[in-house]
Amino acid sequence: MNGIFIIDKPAGITSHDVVSRVRRILKTKRVGHTGTLDPFATGVMVILVGQATRLAQFLDKDEKEYEAIVRFGFETDTGDKTGRQKAKSKRQNTVTKHDVVAVLPDFTGSIMQTPPMYSAKKVDGKKLYEHARKGETIERKAVSVNISQLEIGNDLHANSLESGTWDLGLRIACSAGTYIRALAEDIGRKVGTGAHLAELRRTRAGKFSIDQSLTLDQLERLEDPSSALIYMKEAVSHLPSLVLNNDRVEKTKNGLSTRIDDVKFNDGGAVQVVDDAGDLIAIGFYDEAEKAIRPKVVLV
Repeated sequence: MNGIFIIDKPAGITSHDVVSRVRRILKTKRVGHTGTLDPFATGVMVILVGQATRLAQFLDKDEKEYEAIVRFGFETDTGDKTGRQKAKSKRQNTVTKHDVVAVLPDFTGSIMQTPPMYSAKKVDGKKLYEHARKGETIERKAVSVNISQLEIGNDLHANSLESGTWDLGLRIACSAGTYIRALAEDIGRKVGTGAHLAELRRTRAGKFSIDQSLTLDQLERLEDPSSALIYMKEAVSHLPSLVLNNDRVEKTKNGLSTRIDDVKFNDGGAVQVVDDAGDLIAIGFYDEAEKAIRPKVVLV
């Protein structure tokens, strides 16, 4: 079985747990994904099966969309509701929806963001959360991320579970590598109060949306799981394509380049290479100097 499943991850389990269960359901070890979700978060996980695992490098940089609930009033040591509360802000009762709306443009477009300590980002070969769990804080370099959409979702309302705090829903579309927990904290600091992420749901990863997803229970109940499989060619349909002549198919499978004189691609850009039936043969890269496509990932 080769292809992609879109899974609606439930809260309370890790991304690794999702992969493990899919392996058990499909009775195959060759399963991967294109981006983790924190255990408390829910929503879209793109699960790759069989040879599709080799396509991860072409999918993990896709834009993501989220629905988040930000809790204003205090920060936590993890930046989300799973962490320990820091001191409550003295301003939580004076923050208004207007205050938040006024600062959202400051976080739209290309911005610099410092990765949170509780994250899987590696510094000197060690994941940041490994330092954080030991009570260590190390210097992190801010990185550039892009937020293409940032708008109010649910209205600001009092949160009965946390006295003196307020919740506000946000809808976010952002580049891969954006930390929504850090965004929640930064928005809170901008309006002069503490804030952390109370809920997070990924609604889109690249071209794949929550509407296409299955729960793990639904996948397990399918008599024929392949009926819900998304073909590999569809997964990389965002890439430009080259249709091979019949005499180049086997040569491409053997790793040989194909010269092209009548088509121009971006130098160094990825290209899906298909046969005349439209079946995906390989993903290659265009070499402008040679005017050729060099196959990198060959799919048998």
